[in-house]
Amino acid sequence: MDPFSTNLIFFLCMYILLVLTSFSYNSWAVKETLLRSETKLLTKELLESAKQPEFFDWLKRVRRRIHEYPELAFEEYKTSQFIRDELDLLGIEYVSPVAKTGLVGTVGSGHQPWFGLRAEMDALPMQELVDSEYKSKINGKMHACGHDAHVTMLLGAARLLQNRRDKLKGTVKLVFQPAEEGYAGASYMIEEGALDGVKAIFGMHVSPFMPTGIIGSRPGPIMAGSGRFTAIMQGKGGHAATPHRTKDPILAVSMAVLALQQLISRETDPHESRVITVAFVDGGDAGNVIPESVKFGGTFRFLTFEGHSYLKQRIKEIIEIQASVHQCSATVDFREDLMRPYPPTVNDPKMYEHAKKVGEVLLGEQNVWYDSISMGAEDFSFYSQKMSAAFFSIGAQNITATATGVKDLHSPFFTLDEDVLPIGAALHAAVAMSYFDTHVQTL
Repeated sequence: MDPFSTNLIFFLCMYILLVLTSFSYNSWAVKETLLRSETKLLTKELLESAKQPEFFDWLKRVRRRIHEYPELAFEEYKTSQFIRDELDLLGIEYVSPVAKTGLVGTVGSGHQPWFGLRAEMDALPMQELVDSEYKSKINGKMHACGHDAHVTMLLGAARLLQNRRDKLKGTVKLVFQPAEEGYAGASYMIEEGALDGVKAIFGMHVSPFMPTGIIGSRPGPIMAGSGRFTAIMQGKGGHAATPHRTKDPILAVSMAVLALQQLISRETDPHESRVITVAFVDGGDAGNVIPESVKFGGTFRFLTFEGHSYLKQRIKEIIEIQASVHQCSATVDFREDLMRPYPPTVNDPKMYEHAKKVGEVLLGEQNVWYDSISMGAEDFSFYSQKMSAAFFSIGAQNITATATGVKDLHSPFFTLDEDVLPIGAALHAAVAMSYFDTHVQTL
């Protein structure tokens, strides 16, 4: 074959390949455009449904009923029963109990992919000081962290999804977990197999400092890991007028507290965030007596597993060395048998982008904020260690409270704007449904 013919055939083949590639790309682009359009219509429709007066009134009744009867970690029996009753009315199947009081509902085909939506049920051991018609009826217990709203939003999502179950291209697992407040309920849910088979999970937390209609998050680390410690400094007590005859544990504790702060100021890279806080000191009850012992403790926070192991080791070393310097002895307990340390919460970049795009459709791009890292801790972190996860803050600022100052989470004066409830319900449902669409497109 002459060179001219060879070149002609080569260029014809290249042209055909280019045409086919262009066709394939255009076909993919058309599908992507249609998918975005469908997602936009679906997301808006979910929010409109959740904001219907009957639906919104139901959400408020649910939240207020849970708020009136708060229960502490692993004691959420009535809350769990209430959730089961609501799921029964919706015709949603569930597995219960999981991790003592938790449960997992199922909506959809039962086939993969499985996508998780999570809410926590427990309240806090504190007296509510908000004067409202639906304030806590249980003395010394309060939903001061918004978990009543989280459960309500997930039940709202369950109702939205159940009404559209024939359109689901996968299965949604509704994860109602116990004991987020310090007792790592999520880890027990995982250990008992409640999340087996779940490919990805989404969760939210109300924020009193973020206006209603705003959500925020970031890819990568979003919240710190946490551990706790308690120490007992054992000395030799005696009269305060003769300290030379004692081994003063108060002095030893004072020096230990100061030395612990140097773990942050002198041993931590300024580019890495860590926190050590001594939150209580308990020793002595008379002004003229040096006590035999002093008990103290607190929390430490970190963004890496290396940070956790390093702080844990050094906290023990410093307390014991300071005890020795002051002729005392010390025991340090990290209480991991009772309160498991929380790992950092890390958003999977792809899951974050997915939820972010859904939020932008639902609320507008300007209402999806890029959040800063928080040194607070969340046991959603256990899920983020096991599967693709995204965790977002959702604004619930009570406008009526701004005149007297917004009250933070864990305050006895904490309130929230119930207008967040339909937004959270719709966001949950939209993130799950559109996840299936995206997954199908990438198979």
